[in-house]
Amino acid sequence: MISISRNYPLKHITTFGVAANAAGFVEVRSITELQEVLQQKQFANIKILGGGSNMLWTKNYDGLLIHIHSKGVEIVEENNQNVLVAVAAGESWHDFVLWALENDLGGVENLALIPGSVGAAPIQNIGAYGVEIESCFEKCTAVEIASGNIKTFDKSDCAFGYRNSVFKTTLKDQYAICTVYLKLQKKPHAIRTDYGAIETALGNRKPTIQNIAQAVIEIRSSKLPDPKTLGNCGSFFKNPVVPLHQYKQLQKRYPSIPHYPVDTTLVKIPAAWLIDTLGFKGHREGDAGVHQNQPLVLVNYGAAKGHEIYALAQKIKQAVLENFGITLEEEVNIY
Repeated sequence: MISISRNYPLKHITTFGVAANAAGFVEVRSITELQEVLQQKQFANIKILGGGSNMLWTKNYDGLLIHIHSKGVEIVEENNQNVLVAVAAGESWHDFVLWALENDLGGVENLALIPGSVGAAPIQNIGAYGVEIESCFEKCTAVEIASGNIKTFDKSDCAFGYRNSVFKTTLKDQYAICTVYLKLQKKPHAIRTDYGAIETALGNRKPTIQNIAQAVIEIRSSKLPDPKTLGNCGSFFKNPVVPLHQYKQLQKRYPSIPHYPVDTTLVKIPAAWLIDTLGFKGHREGDAGVHQNQPLVLVNYGAAKGHEIYALAQKIKQAVLENFGITLEEEVNIY
């Protein structure tokens, strides 16, 4: 029987680095081990942990936390144009991107340096610089926590949305993703350089998938703190999407307000701009703060408690609502 640790500290296995304990903790490296743990039925509540890069613990957890630590990347199908790659959920997402680049396979280069595990990527529908995992996702296999049964989810089953999926809504905490299948391009044809500062960062370099990834890494490294040295979960809030008429009203007050059209009726506004405009960049309350270079990132300067970081987030949300009439939504999972 796989041994379960009790009263396990979470500070060093989640990137916010806040002090909290789980009543039970176990690491599994395969579907068989996962099913064995689930059969023990020792805890009423169970959560799955990947890279711990998208969680804020505001209190101790009274259930079992299962850390998925499976490894493996395998090409399972191939033709002249594409390959279908099966990636174990416990793989580091960025390590997988590097693997794709080394094998000259396109589709995930814009998603370089995103923290977390491969298994968490479809849950969040991770995205950056105009690309989301949805664009190359084919299917995933997952184990139902209640029964231990294996189920396959195709793209339509996942109900992907902006930083969202069925695993964050109707099926939240009901499945543990085990393997993710992604279709990558042998001859990359959907290269995106038109979002953010990629073209500027590229400079005179050719827009190859390797150079695009390097440009993304350079941009992210210049803006985002390394969670190994400063606790954070990357972007804390989603970029809000508002009706076009609301954006036009805001534009009258703020002529330089940045925006990205979603369609003919909706506009995406950078949450970082909203937060920065209200003067929160670099703001600090005790050891909870807003990063000095990227106001979208909340940070733990060392001893911040989870509820203190959450309180700061709520203060920012209230200020944005009062000043812009926009309700920010957390990208980070709050527990």
